[in-house]
Amino acid sequence: MSETTQTLTPLSTQAERLIELGVHEIAGLSAAEVRAAAEGAGDGDFLLAFRPDLAPASVLAPLLRRRDKAGFVVTDMTDVDLFAPLGTIDLPDTPLYLVSGVDRGDDLANWSPDEALPALTAASRTPLLLTEGIHWVLQRPDVLERNHCFMTIGSRLRKPKGTLDARTPALWISNGTGRDGRERRDAPKVGWCWAGNRHTWLGFASGSGRRGLEP
Repeated sequence: MSETTQTLTPLSTQAERLIELGVHEIAGLSAAEVRAAAEGAGDGDFLLAFRPDLAPASVLAPLLRRRDKAGFVVTDMTDVDLFAPLGTIDLPDTPLYLVSGVDRGDDLANWSPDEALPALTAASRTPLLLTEGIHWVLQRPDVLERNHCFMTIGSRLRKPKGTLDARTPALWISNGTGRDGRERRDAPKVGWCWAGNRHTWLGFASGSGRRGLEP
C-alpha cells in the first residue's frame, strides 16, 4: 500500500478530543468510561472509534472542521446512516474499538471502488467505514487535502433485494458549487461516488485490522 499513513496522537489524546466534541454522550458512554478504555488499550498507532450504530455519520459529520467551516453531508445522501459495514468486515461488538495501520490509499487514486476493493483484500487490508474515516479526520484534519482525499468503501448500502447500491461514500473538501452553497466552500464534506467510476483525487482509506475495547 501507499506511504500516506498519518501518525495519530496517543489514544488518551484522542479520547479527550472525542469527549470535547461530545461524541461519548452521543454514544451513551461517560467520559470516565472512554478514558478508561483508552488507558487500557496499550501503546501503538491506533485510531479510536465508536461503533457506527452508536455514533452515526449524520451526527459526526457536522463536528468536522476545516479552518472555520463545519462539515456536512451532501443533500442527496439523506440515507447516509443506512450505509453499513460490508459483510466481510469483522466489526468488534464493543462500543469503542481500535483501527490499526490507517492509510489514505493515495496509491489507488484513479481506481474505481469496484477495482480497489479486491486490491485491498489481496493486500490484507480492510477498507475503512465511513464513520471511521470521519473519526480519522476529527483527530487529524490534515488528512483531507486538496486533490488528496479518500473514499470509505467499507460502508455500503444494500437494496431490499440484497444487491449493493451503486453509491460509495467518501470524504473530501467542498468547492462550494451546486447544492453545497458558496458558504460551504472549503468545508469537509461527506458525499458519494459511483462504484464503477474513477477519480484522480480520491484514494481508498484502509486499515490493517480492528480490535475491541471494553469501556
